[in-house]
Amino acid sequence: MITPLDIQNKEFKKVIRGYKESEVEEFLDKVIIDYEKLYKENIELKDKITLLNEQIDKYTSLEKTLNNTLIIAQTTAEEVNTNAHKKAELIEKEAEFKGAKLIESANSEVVKIRREYEEVKKQLNIFKTRFKILLEAQLELLTDCRDDIVQKDENV
Repeated sequence: MITPLDIQNKEFKKVIRGYKESEVEEFLDKVIIDYEKLYKENIELKDKITLLNEQIDKYTSLEKTLNNTLIIAQTTAEEVNTNAHKKAELIEKEAEFKGAKLIESANSEVVKIRREYEEVKKQLNIFKTRFKILLEAQLELLTDCRDDIVQKDENV
C-alpha cells in the first residue's frame, strides 16, 4: 500500500513536453493531504474494528456463559419442581397411610369398647338376675318368718 510519505517523496522524470511542475506539485500536495487523512482514518477504523471485534468476542463469550447459566438454572428449577412433586406425593401417601392406620386403630378401639360394653351389659344382667333371686329369696324368707310369727301368735 502506498503511504503518504511515498507520495510526498515520489519524483518524476522531467521531459520536454511535460505538465507544469507547480501545478503537479500543488495537486500532489492536495492529494497527499487527502490521502494522509484517509490513511490515518483507515488506521483508526482498523483499530476501532479490532477493538469492536474484541468486544464482540467478549460479549459473545458472556452470552454463551449466560445461556449456559440459564440452561443450568432451568434444569435445576425443573429438578427442584420434580423433586417437590415427588416429595408432595410421598407426603400425601404417607398421610393417607397414617390416616388409614389411625382409622383402623379407631375402628379396632370401637370394636373393643363395644365388646367391653356387651360384657358389662351381660355382667349387669347377671347381677340383676342374681340380685333379683337374692331379693326373692330374702322376701320368701321374710314371708316364711312372718308366717311363723303369725302362726306362733295364733298358737299362743
